[in-house]
Amino acid sequence: MTSKERVMTALNFQQPDRIPRFDNFWSEFKDKCVEELSLSKDVDLTDYFDVDITIAIADETPFPTKREVISESKGSKIERDSWGRVLRTTSDVYFYEELDVSIKEKKDLDNIVFDSPYLDSRYEGFVKRANALREKRCVFCKTGGPYLRTTYLRGEKEFLMDIAGDPEFAKALADRMADHIIEIGKESLRRGNLYDTGLWIYDDMAYNDGTMMSPASFEKVFLPAYRRMVKAFRDAGAAKVILHSDGNIAPVLDMLIDAGIEGINPVEPRAGLHVPSLRKKYGEKLSLIGGMCNSLVLPNGDRAEIENAAEEIIEMGKDGGVVIGAHSIGPDVPVQNYMFYNETVVEKGDFQRL
Repeated sequence: MTSKERVMTALNFQQPDRIPRFDNFWSEFKDKCVEELSLSKDVDLTDYFDVDITIAIADETPFPTKREVISESKGSKIERDSWGRVLRTTSDVYFYEELDVSIKEKKDLDNIVFDSPYLDSRYEGFVKRANALREKRCVFCKTGGPYLRTTYLRGEKEFLMDIAGDPEFAKALADRMADHIIEIGKESLRRGNLYDTGLWIYDDMAYNDGTMMSPASFEKVFLPAYRRMVKAFRDAGAAKVILHSDGNIAPVLDMLIDAGIEGINPVEPRAGLHVPSLRKKYGEKLSLIGGMCNSLVLPNGDRAEIENAAEEIIEMGKDGGVVIGAHSIGPDVPVQNYMFYNETVVEKGDFQRL
């Protein structure tokens, strides 16, 4: 099978030739692999480890034409990004400082005008990437979601206060963002010709113990937007609509499925999400993409722990519905641990040997 055939077979709950794979690799982990495995500096780890899925990304930001550097001095820069935020970055610091946002006052929502979602410049790199990789991987397009992307407009603290204290305004914000995202998603499907795979919504809305908002707040503020988004993408022709959210989304998962979400990623064990229990509960209502622990097992586990965790996921994938992965592989994961995990998946995940 090709990667596309393998992934789509699994997402349709049929047995693929082997369990499909999806991982992303930090550049620091790549550097470790180059050194410890004597690989070329130009190595693509997604090829080296037979990763099946690629996400192609258009520019979904509201203001790509308004990005500007406001001031710059030695080691420091203040700029307005394409979300309308004013950020201070420092050369020797990883994180940025948020100085201002585009919707500082509630009345700003009435006056804000987004750049057109149909600008050609949004899709140039996206189309190039999709075309370059569609023959060797299963390529999906991507949008953000109404929670996380709205925090970029309003500021996370202020938006969380809105959700709790002024849910009607929070819903208006989320709906405005969803309207924009819908057009970006439909245009990505069209320009990338990715109807036969589909689209992922990236919306990190949870932490290890639960969602950033109560289920009642999610239902009121975000569920209508999710219903509209999923319907629009499916009506446009997307074969699958998948949700990516870190953390424990279990409190709102039934609502997401009811809205039409067909699969989730990364299914983090540390956040209480486990492939076997989710498969038992949801059956063929929900595909599971991920499941391997990248915070405890891969960084610190022994071989038996790594093998057991991988085999548990592989077992659930024998009849489809599962793509194995650990989401992101950072420098805290020893190369030899990942190599052993890779060997386990290659050996135990070959369903043609059954």
